[in-house]
Amino acid sequence: MRLYRVHGIAAASAGTVMVLTAVLILVLPGHRPVHRDTTPAVSPAEMAKQWTDTHDGPQPYPEVHIDKDVHLTMSDGVVLKADVYRPAHAGDQVETKPLPTIVTMTPYSKMMSNLIDSAMNNAEAQRFTMDLVRRINLSGTPISGFEDLLHALDGGTVATVLGLDRKLVHAGYTVVSVDVRGTGQSQGLWDTLGAREQLDTREVIEWSAAQPWSNGRVAMSGGSYSGINQLRAAENAPKPLQAIFPVEPGSDLMRDVVAPGGGVGVTFLPLWLNQVNQAKLMPDFQAILNGTFDWQWLRDRLADPATNYDLLAQSLLTPSLRDMPPTLAAALDDDSPFRQGIMGQPEKITVPTFVYGGWHDIFANSATTLYNDIPLPPGRKQLLIGDTYHANPGAGTGTPGSPPRLDVLQRAWFDHWLKDIDNGITGYGPVIVWEQGGGWVVLKEFPQPGMTHRRVYLSADPSGSTDASLHDGSLVPEPGAKDQLTVAPGLSTVCSRDTAQGSAGLAAVIDACAKDSRIAELGALTFTTAPVAERTVLSGPINVHLNTVHDASDGYWSVTVNDVAPDGASKVLSTGQLTASLRAVDESRSTRSPNGDLTAPHNPITLDSVLPVSPGEPVALDIAVIPTQAALEPGHRLRLDVFAANAPKALAFRPMLNDTELKPQHLALDPAAPSFINLPTDRPLFPEPVPAPEQAREPQPTPGSRPGRVPEAQPAPGSQPASTTQPASTTRPAPGVAEPSATTTEPTTTPSAPVPDPREAQAPAPASPFAETPAPASPPAHTTSSPRPETPSPQPAQAPAPRPTTPPVAPRVTVRPVEPPAEIPVPDAGPVAAAR
Repeated sequence: MRLYRVHGIAAASAGTVMVLTAVLILVLPGHRPVHRDTTPAVSPAEMAKQWTDTHDGPQPYPEVHIDKDVHLTMSDGVVLKADVYRPAHAGDQVETKPLPTIVTMTPYSKMMSNLIDSAMNNAEAQRFTMDLVRRINLSGTPISGFEDLLHALDGGTVATVLGLDRKLVHAGYTVVSVDVRGTGQSQGLWDTLGAREQLDTREVIEWSAAQPWSNGRVAMSGGSYSGINQLRAAENAPKPLQAIFPVEPGSDLMRDVVAPGGGVGVTFLPLWLNQVNQAKLMPDFQAILNGTFDWQWLRDRLADPATNYDLLAQSLLTPSLRDMPPTLAAALDDDSPFRQGIMGQPEKITVPTFVYGGWHDIFANSATTLYNDIPLPPGRKQLLIGDTYHANPGAGTGTPGSPPRLDVLQRAWFDHWLKDIDNGITGYGPVIVWEQGGGWVVLKEFPQPGMTHRRVYLSADPSGSTDASLHDGSLVPEPGAKDQLTVAPGLSTVCSRDTAQGSAGLAAVIDACAKDSRIAELGALTFTTAPVAERTVLSGPINVHLNTVHDASDGYWSVTVNDVAPDGASKVLSTGQLTASLRAVDESRSTRSPNGDLTAPHNPITLDSVLPVSPGEPVALDIAVIPTQAALEPGHRLRLDVFAANAPKALAFRPMLNDTELKPQHLALDPAAPSFINLPTDRPLFPEPVPAPEQAREPQPTPGSRPGRVPEAQPAPGSQPASTTQPASTTRPAPGVAEPSATTTEPTTTPSAPVPDPREAQAPAPASPFAETPAPASPPAHTTSSPRPETPSPQPAQAPAPRPTTPPVAPRVTVRPVEPPAEIPVPDAGPVAAAR
């Protein structure tokens, strides 16, 4: 689902900036080759340099031989078409020695892939593009996001997303690029990720391994749809498949992009379907000219010219649940072939898997969850997540202080698993993520060890951080006074990071929308903390629990979690959405914190799970927010934005949308049934200040009477003030980054918190773990929380939560040392080998 961007641009105009810049990745400066007697690397930076030298240096095969439109007959008689790229010596002497093989299955036309590949290998275009991109500097302009998109081309994007990297062929790999059935030049009807398509992939793998030019060892490459196909092929994988490298794949497509939270992806889905269906209608003109045209291909295209348009149309036009057509009913049936096709089973993956994802990719929801579900040890599974959209995977890599380019990592991964080269790749990571608000960090697992989920309550009291939103509320450590706030559906989210995400990143070119939410917040309720005094890390899934009231028989809610800078800029870290009638939670697939609060609710999104919404009656919602990794620097604030719409990224299914009547929606703030965020942090957001000695204590000022103070929150009615505090705990960041100072854990009272003076000395920002000489880190100790308690406290959505006589307070945290994260991994002693 990423490649339609590249292919659509190439088909429209080979002279556009995006296509011209696509050649950049093949013209990076050359490096000296790495030989088998190279001294082993001792840091991620040195490993990255060696892998880059290996990939960009001289290769054993100077030429590439292409066999086009090779016919592969599947078990049901349908013929798929493939282009086979084989290593060749000078003079187009094709290598006859069996070599490892890389397979990519694409719905975006291998012909388009070949056109882009040919442009990338034009020397004059390379030089022109290199000069052009070096001259582009949009920093400080209102469209710096466009430069961010271009930087994907520094990161090995095109080669890994297409699944077609000529450097791999020059290095001694055979590449087989195949149009999936019903797309490109292949016969048949497009069975979108269905059982027949999955069987085709396995048959192509077996066919490739059996060819005389193959040594029987196969890997898979490609991004988006091609990455999803890799994951499905790796489930109980056929014997020849020995490694995969999916870039921005999805695993649970219903909750990724089709209808997360019951919101149909009305920006991305039409663009994607249009591109695939247009590309599949493009005939083979060469075959027409030489008299070998495939008439079965034409009959198949006439039989199904617009795959899946009916489902999209029905989801937006069907007026009520009583008039549900079969295609839409199947999409809302968890057991239907359609749902089974778009739902992966990463727990069945059996081959080494390296996953790249982006925090703002359309498949961001799947990136960390599928990695955690893969039942392989670190080293056999690796995860890299950048601060990217679907259109720019790899942006931010390949530069000093960052991981290597994606094509470099892919080469190292394949060299190890297909050529048995001990190059240290299995000791890399295993989890490397861009920490939003910080930089690259290396983790032993995700979420980062030491996180504790804590309640942060929504209060109607003003935070004083904005005067532009519908209501400026606060995030506080205890429930506040009873109140009701109203938000109506609107269009302010047209200018938002959600729109940038839903458009695969194309709308990210406008900084005022994608990098600052203050325009979108004109139509939102905002709830903001006081500035944090110490660096605070968020890592893991987030749940937003809202107590809502509707004027109609349904409602639609969207939330974002933001980092608010001292200058007021509000940058989205993550997002979530939910249709009120689809609020049911599948406990078997959800997780809870030790106190029973949901941390990652799983909504079935099925007809069978629809729950009634009674106008005027309170309805408790748990909105899953995409897992993330972020850091709030001292002086920054955390904000929750609450919307009653999320257009144009998503709309509720039409029957539910009709039931909302687009009426205003209400947030009922009640200490007896509080609304809160269940937030995973390494320290409480509200530390208790150390009181001054009695004899030295100055008279307390009136709340709000002097700058630098936040008015003291009053205890909720019926609550008892607590005088005890939690013991102090110490946390440290991922290996290779600077250690933050210790903090006390969350108090049970609500004292005034001093606002940090930005002029005061703050803790240093973490150093990059990819620096040439990373700073050593001491073994850390962490607070702990269980992602899924053995006996969770069920809170079914069907029944309202019991109303306590006193307001709930933030859960206490048990502090005990745990196993520290591993130091930055280095390869075992021994020679580092490179492919000849």
